[in-house]
Amino acid sequence: MRSDKSGISIRGRRTRLQIAVAAGVVVAASLAATAGATAAGPDAGSSASSASSSSATGSAERRQHVEYFPGPDSHPRHTTVPVPAPLNHKQRTAIAGDGKVVQLVKNGTSGSKADVVFIGDGYTKSQQKDFQADVRAKWKDVSKVEPYATYKKQFNVWAVEAHSPQSGVGGDPTPDVSKRTALGSSFYCDGIERLLCVNPEKVEAYASKAPDADLVIVLANSTMYGGAGYNDITSPSGYDGIATASSDSYESSQILVHETGHSLGKLADEYWDDESSRYDGAEPWESNISKLKAAQLTAQKKKWYRWIGRTSPDGGKVGAYRGGGYFARGIYRPTENSIMRTLGTEFNLPGREAMIAGFHRHASVISATTRTSVEVRRTQTITVQAGKGVQLRWYVDGRATDKGKDKASMTPRALGVPADGRAHKVSVRGTDTTKAVLDPALRKLLTKKFTWRVAR
Repeated sequence: MRSDKSGISIRGRRTRLQIAVAAGVVVAASLAATAGATAAGPDAGSSASSASSSSATGSAERRQHVEYFPGPDSHPRHTTVPVPAPLNHKQRTAIAGDGKVVQLVKNGTSGSKADVVFIGDGYTKSQQKDFQADVRAKWKDVSKVEPYATYKKQFNVWAVEAHSPQSGVGGDPTPDVSKRTALGSSFYCDGIERLLCVNPEKVEAYASKAPDADLVIVLANSTMYGGAGYNDITSPSGYDGIATASSDSYESSQILVHETGHSLGKLADEYWDDESSRYDGAEPWESNISKLKAAQLTAQKKKWYRWIGRTSPDGGKVGAYRGGGYFARGIYRPTENSIMRTLGTEFNLPGREAMIAGFHRHASVISATTRTSVEVRRTQTITVQAGKGVQLRWYVDGRATDKGKDKASMTPRALGVPADGRAHKVSVRGTDTTKAVLDPALRKLLTKKFTWRVAR
């Protein structure tokens, strides 16, 4: 039987320095240098409910930016937490021999799909089936939100088992509760109740077991609301940032959606902490905040100008609303209240565009089931996989044909390749026809072409 659970939410945000950098420049600290978490415990990993034990390890002087959520339907907040001590050889060896990797959702190869990697914490060896069930439920929650609902076939989902000595996580339900867990997860991180910290180096060690990791989520065995976002992390395994959330709190699913806005959509936060704060740096590189007002965006054809005046899914019309990127003044956001500002809302139109582009950076519009490295016979069926709303167009020797339009399987003969003893080529181009992406530069990500050589 599963033990009683509770969970807290926090998540790492970009620093003010990062928001002030010039457009196109991304400042990302290394995982080892910037990872934030609760105290680094014994070999198996113990969680602590405050920064005091982290201070004892000598790591309190180094801190990591994280984002957290005081409650459902709230504006997020950001803070810093202590950095844990580096893993030693014994810890790395123990992690290498722990658990296994299970694929729960397969929509294609890792090279053609975006791979979401869930790592469980606070689950004992006997609770791994519970962990897998929790992953399925949490991904189902995320997949209900647009644009995930439309593009859920673009994702594979993996569960990486981490066997914890004790069930549950630290700080649940009170700050004095301590648990020995694989990743050191704990609420009341640095004294903040809803902040669910984790050891990012341990997360990296477990995440690297998966074939690929484009998005990493730590699922803590708890019913308590909470989570966190570590958004300043660039992993050697290829993912940007870590999101944490409690397994059995439905509201914490919104934390994950918000956090993926940073990691996949490269979106900035659209809230601020201090009403008197003013931004006076360079134009931010993120696509959803700007120093320019609506008229200036339109005149200069910058950022989200194509969407201005349109009704947005999060309510109201797209324009330029004061405040964003942690600053109340000197910077503007596209809409009044998207999910990048308040949980329980939708991505706004510019946000959806950025998310879809992010999906396509990790997942191909189409993938080839029939290998392109091997010649095909004239009568052999060529097959591709295409997502929802993808238009397929076939070509013979570089020329478009009206045959096979939007069909995922065709033979060269049916496409009109003659049996003349000469070499020919067959190609198929897939194009995502969504109207949710207007930027021509981003639309280039929405097209993919494969070519096969037809045997003589």
